[in-house]
Amino acid sequence: LYTSAVRHRKTCKTNEGAECLSQPSSETSNAANKRIPKRGGHLSSPSRDDHVPVYTLVLVLVLSVCTRFYKITEPPHVCWDETHFGKMGSYYINRTFFFDVHPPLGKMLIGLAGFLTGYDGTFPFIKPGDKYEHHNYWGMRAFCAALGSCLPPFAFLIVLELSHSTPAALIAASLLIFDTGCITLSQYILLDPILMCFIMDSVLCMVRFNTQRLRPFSFSWWFWLLLTGVCLSGSLGVKFVGLFVILLVGINTAFDLWRLLGDLSLSLLDFGKHLLARVFGLIMLPLFLYTTIFAVHFIVLNRSGPGDGFFSSAFQSRLFGNNLHNASIFDIFTNLRIAGGYLHSHWHLYPEGVGAHQQQVTAYLHKDYNNLWLIHTAQESITPVPSPLTKKHLQVTGYGINGSGDVNDLWQVEVCGGKKGDPVKVLRSKVRFLHRSTGCMLCSSGKTLPKWGWEQVEVTCSPYVKETPNTQWNIEDHINPKLPNISLSVLKPTFLEILWESHIVMIRGNSGLKPKDNEMNSKPWHWPINYQGLRFSGVNETEYRVYLLGNPVIWWLNLLSLALFVLMLTVASLAKQRGGGGMLLLGWLLHYLPFYIMGRILYYHHYFPAMLFSSMLTGTTVLLWTSSSRIYTFSLVHPFYLFHPLSYGMRGPLAQDPASSMAGLRWMESWEF
Repeated sequence: LYTSAVRHRKTCKTNEGAECLSQPSSETSNAANKRIPKRGGHLSSPSRDDHVPVYTLVLVLVLSVCTRFYKITEPPHVCWDETHFGKMGSYYINRTFFFDVHPPLGKMLIGLAGFLTGYDGTFPFIKPGDKYEHHNYWGMRAFCAALGSCLPPFAFLIVLELSHSTPAALIAASLLIFDTGCITLSQYILLDPILMCFIMDSVLCMVRFNTQRLRPFSFSWWFWLLLTGVCLSGSLGVKFVGLFVILLVGINTAFDLWRLLGDLSLSLLDFGKHLLARVFGLIMLPLFLYTTIFAVHFIVLNRSGPGDGFFSSAFQSRLFGNNLHNASIFDIFTNLRIAGGYLHSHWHLYPEGVGAHQQQVTAYLHKDYNNLWLIHTAQESITPVPSPLTKKHLQVTGYGINGSGDVNDLWQVEVCGGKKGDPVKVLRSKVRFLHRSTGCMLCSSGKTLPKWGWEQVEVTCSPYVKETPNTQWNIEDHINPKLPNISLSVLKPTFLEILWESHIVMIRGNSGLKPKDNEMNSKPWHWPINYQGLRFSGVNETEYRVYLLGNPVIWWLNLLSLALFVLMLTVASLAKQRGGGGMLLLGWLLHYLPFYIMGRILYYHHYFPAMLFSSMLTGTTVLLWTSSSRIYTFSLVHPFYLFHPLSYGMRGPLAQDPASSMAGLRWMESWEF
């Protein structure tokens, strides 16, 4: 490979044909021999410079660890989402079943870290601000900080592979080392540092695998291919956002296979081997590991807990302590639609102006005495009214005094897929409830009611009589001494059934995350410009305050680099010239643009995976502006010094107060530190 860069001299024979041979000159061949192709054919630096990236990588790692572990135990109280993920770590230690909208790997690792460092799982994690006191919480924070410390070294290695430039790699790593937002996210019991670590590791393994193109099916080729698959399963196992990096690797693999298909020197048999190897390493292996994560999750969480009501009755029957576990007798109507909840009513009325001012009927996700129902006859008729949220449906209410109601209390039970007269079997029968007066079907809309409905799920009467999961219910418990007892052990679902159900519940739970009353909903266009941060701890001047906000100099520089790269890509095909910049731009787009079409509530921290790619892209492009990486790196230290109290905590007057030490740093009115 190196001979193309070596000066040639020609030796020609003067006989017929005037044949000429190209040969390297003696003075250049000696120089060329000192440069041996490495890492898939790329030229290596002279041996004296081989140590430069190693020394720089060690420096990056030391700075990263220091910035992440500094004041790791402060504040000694629950901050922001630690109330969720710390509590879930406790659930794993106690083997108590719970529900979360994310896959389980991140919470399992947090629980394991707490267990190994002496945490006993007894702290309740009720609300932010609760003191940890004697509870051993530092291990879970340290675990997250350790993974967060890996991000700058990974960025260094990725950019070094793509650009073969140590200064560019150092700049990319420095952007993450001195970013106050990345530091803050890494110092608390959260899923974000775990997710970002797996994402960056996936990209690094993909890049290293790409460099093995000239050594197909070698040990290193297989190693990086399989390790890419392992990291992809980890990314998806923490959050569904991991799908974006899977898509990035998939696109890279598709282009790689297209290149191989166009290689005329490669037989179809060899191409088939390449295809099957990638199917195994990047599809089958990640799926197996992802499924294994859930298998461990279900084995560990085998005791009844707060997540029972989100799942079907059959699912609950496998949990120790649940009233359905090993039960032999079964008055509760429960919605068969997964995550739909129990049919529920309480004494609270629908407010004035929301249909009939009568008792609320909802779907409730937890076990409760108000889930018990009796049916009586009715005597008079009233006019039906629209439901509170789903306007094309009718409102369902509780009506009557001392068991006396009207004809609108009459419902006809239908067995789904059955015929008139078929018996209704506990748990096993899917049933529908047809309203005799209007002909509509009892339905769970899946929509969350406002605070007047206690944020429970809306129950309506649907005029659409076609069978749908929203109108299918099952009887979970039926008390009748005239019926024989049955065992629920024969109704326990298989592993694949509970795996499928858990994903349906998670997906619907994610889509149901809507902004609550007066809750601020961050917008995706806010994120790249660092428009607004997020309070992690404290509100007033007497409290210990931590505020999640990216280093504005770094974030605005990243935004400028994105614009510059797109411009240069259009004009001069910069993607080839700057070594992998196009892949980093694609990674940023895949981790950012999908949030514009998401219907769920969004927060500022959702941008940080995309920010990793924009920082690495800045590293590959910034040397176009300046030839000195040292000047650029040192220029990041001063704004980090100015804004470091956002990460490491601050007390005293708020930034709006001229007497505050942070007053001059509130460069945007939307910053609330």
